Amino acid sequence: MEASLITDILTNEFSDCSISVEGGDGKYLVTAVGDVFEGLNAVRRQQAIYKVLNEHIKSGAIHAVTMKLMTNTENSTS
Repeated sequence: MEASLITDILTNEFSDCSISVEGGDGKYLVTAVGDVFEGLNAVRRQQAIYKVLNEHIKSGAIHAVTMKLMTNTENSTS
């Protein structure tokens, strides 16, 4: 699965987020920045991403996902 396809899938679901996906061969780094993550702990943020990608994980197209998930405020202070 191409990283650009994962970017498109996540952008469709999280349209208010800035999303980038790097990697290939089933292993990807997802970076997403948006206020949709406000008030969510790290586990809840990851669950939101996994919910969208789960069918691709089950199919084997995605084997591993590393995530950097931040609010706009957290991103501007890093």
